[in-house]
Amino acid sequence: MDTLPTTSTAKRGGRSKVPQTSKPSLLLAFCSCVAWLYVAGRLWQDAENRNLLASLLKKNSAQRPKVLTVEDKLVVLGCRDLEKRIVETEMELTLAKSQGYLKGQRQQTASSDRRLLAVIGVYTGFGSHLKRNVFRGSWMPRGDALKKLEERGVVIRFVLGRSPNRGDSLDRNIDNENRSTKDFLILENHEEAQEELPKKAKIFFSTAVKNWDADFYVKVDDSIDIDLEGLIKLLEHRRGQDGAYIGCMKSGDVISEEGKPWYEPDWWKFGDEKSYFRHASGSLVILSKNLAQYININSVSLKTYAYDDTSIGSWMMGIQSTYIDDSRLCCGSTTQGDIPILLFLQLLLFVIEAVENENVFL
Repeated sequence: MDTLPTTSTAKRGGRSKVPQTSKPSLLLAFCSCVAWLYVAGRLWQDAENRNLLASLLKKNSAQRPKVLTVEDKLVVLGCRDLEKRIVETEMELTLAKSQGYLKGQRQQTASSDRRLLAVIGVYTGFGSHLKRNVFRGSWMPRGDALKKLEERGVVIRFVLGRSPNRGDSLDRNIDNENRSTKDFLILENHEEAQEELPKKAKIFFSTAVKNWDADFYVKVDDSIDIDLEGLIKLLEHRRGQDGAYIGCMKSGDVISEEGKPWYEPDWWKFGDEKSYFRHASGSLVILSKNLAQYININSVSLKTYAYDDTSIGSWMMGIQSTYIDDSRLCCGSTTQGDIPILLFLQLLLFVIEAVENENVFL
């Protein structure tokens, strides 16, 4: 039987060769194995870390409130100073409420019997030396008489700010006059200027309520004369009345044309009719203690208008103040049986102003 031919590559009596692996290949394989072990280890470690963090978060979430408190937010934002200011403001408001700036709340202290009846602030200016002397010689006591009046519970001071050029001759002259007469309330934080009168009202009431504990705080213009005894009787009659806003109440048109007398830059806020709200005339304004305290506490946020009387009236609109319209406080007007408390000094003041305009350093 025929068979297929075969071929054999192996020679009879010979050996087959085994392929040999090179050293670089072994080294590469070893490095790959090590790298794989390193990556696997890191992946395992990251998985462990994630599990640990997840367990910690789960544990903390059960203990922490879902909604952060104000304190937590302040800590996160780093607003420690803001937190301190908030706490201080809350304490001031609590103190103010306890002292009775809200209607129906009055301070009950052992010193209440020694409270003054009124603090009267008479607006004045740097060039009004002769005017002040006229007042000191007419209705306003001076020297020992001023001290005796304070013993009765009435404090009277000329109210003045500081010069725009702080420390100049205007300031020095006022300081010298005050050392002699001791009848000034100098508003250190106020710069004296005609357009700053509304701000002067805020600072006056704030400063007065800080310096004296009185039932009433009175703002008086330097263009009027006062029946002081009549004013004291009026205040004694109203003593103990919270929220009293007393004066010659009026209203009037808002002047919207720039350049005209009594122009109001914020005229557009007063509606289509452009009429002022009811307010006490600027010649004399009386506020009870709790209203003056309200101005002191909120002075930073209170809006001022072009004139001090309308500004004060706007502050009184938003709180529980009692409007008391007293015709005796209307300059030059009387009703049957009433004696006016205020009188204009038109002719005399005209002469004084003419003289002082010649030399404002008198």
